[in-house]
Amino acid sequence: MRLRLGAVALVVLAAACSNEPAARSGVGPSFSVSGGSARTYVILGSGGALPSDFASQVEAAGGSVSATLGGIGVGIAVSDEPGFAGALNRGSGIQAVAEDVILDFGQPSAAGEIEAAAGESDAGQASHGSTESFRNIQWAPDAISAPAAWHAGYRGAGARVAILDGGLYSSHVDIALNLDAARSASFVPGQAYNTDLRRNAQNQFVLTDTFWHGTHVAGIVAARANNIGTVGIAPEATLIGVKVLHCGSGAFSWIIQGIYYAATPIAEGGAGAHIINMSLGALIDGRGPGIAHLLNALSRATSYANQRGVTVIAAAGNNAVDIDHTNNMVFVPAQSVGVIAVSATSPAGWALGSTNLDVPTAYTNYGQSAITLAGPGGDDPLFGTPQGSAACTKPRIPTGSVTTACWVFDLVMAPCRGSASSTATYCWAAGTSMASPAVAGVAALLVGKNGPMHPAQLEAALRASADDLGKPGNDDFYGRGRVNAWRAVQ
Repeated sequence: MRLRLGAVALVVLAAACSNEPAARSGVGPSFSVSGGSARTYVILGSGGALPSDFASQVEAAGGSVSATLGGIGVGIAVSDEPGFAGALNRGSGIQAVAEDVILDFGQPSAAGEIEAAAGESDAGQASHGSTESFRNIQWAPDAISAPAAWHAGYRGAGARVAILDGGLYSSHVDIALNLDAARSASFVPGQAYNTDLRRNAQNQFVLTDTFWHGTHVAGIVAARANNIGTVGIAPEATLIGVKVLHCGSGAFSWIIQGIYYAATPIAEGGAGAHIINMSLGALIDGRGPGIAHLLNALSRATSYANQRGVTVIAAAGNNAVDIDHTNNMVFVPAQSVGVIAVSATSPAGWALGSTNLDVPTAYTNYGQSAITLAGPGGDDPLFGTPQGSAACTKPRIPTGSVTTACWVFDLVMAPCRGSASSTATYCWAAGTSMASPAVAGVAALLVGKNGPMHPAQLEAALRASADDLGKPGNDDFYGRGRVNAWRAVQ
């Protein structure tokens, strides 16, 4: 199967992948998305603040307030009045009113899955993470020298990383012990943070798939070293699940609220994250109706995160385009204000003996001013070739082996959902979605070592410690370089 992602579609806001009633699960600002003729709107206040009579103005225009994000001067409202936007736009203190849209991200799917048995490895006195059953299949931590950081005692303890994504499988053995379930939340109507459900033809809730993109991403950041499956880049960091996508799609309003909630301190009712990872993105035409206002609201949210001391990291996208030269097309949220944009690298024939783990992937977006850093994302360059189609075998720990097509081993292995009864399933996947959490993991190692860091300080440390690949200095594919965990913590 190819892992390339196609063009991104924009759809007017509607319930995604389900017909559940409007609801909201988890902690944080409440909101709703109504069905029928009602539409959701993102409202920007003038001067970065909403007017004091915002709710009254919304009601007078024929709508109801769903959420008020006072720190960024953005409100969310629902109305079935055709003239709602025009009426509210004429109000005092209102800069813009834009109808919300859902972005269809077309995220990567799993190339295969495999299960581990709890307790099948014997830790003994081995180095941290070395006794995970599938450690021999994880080339990505080695590509960024993470084991050296673990061995020196830097494992991300104390760092809080919010995973803004789809449902996070909270029962997975590699996720559960590192998860702050109390601060995890969902901003997708009818969905809890730890679900990815849809209704089938019989009106029953069923799993959308057995991958769960957000679970894979979370595992790359901080899968616990527990002698069972895999190990994350920052295996002792705290994970916070913030569901802003469903079936690979997410509304601007969901993502904006997710960023705002994740970046708000716990004392103020937020998640208290130090780092936000967004393995999501869309290449869109900034000239679309209302899109400029939605992009403005999104950048207000990412700017707010930076102002609250939270570093935002995002996938640079899988469109294989030069983001510096896309005319009116923009890739968000990677190009939003204050966001670290991550491109993807990969081996090409790792299971066949290739030692170069830093080949720019065929799908990654690039651009000298667009890319901040690179991370291991995996690729499938040998797919469909005689070499790639041949069977390759890697040993499991402590015994056994894994045999599959050679090309699969060039992908990134991490936790995934699996069957309804499984709590220890692992999948291969590839994309900048996998590269971004690797960078977030290195950032978590730095926070674990130094305590909370200002985003500018943290980004500077990541840049300074990265391996300068490609042309010297800033490079189209690697940005300032591919992150290096060991150099970062030294």
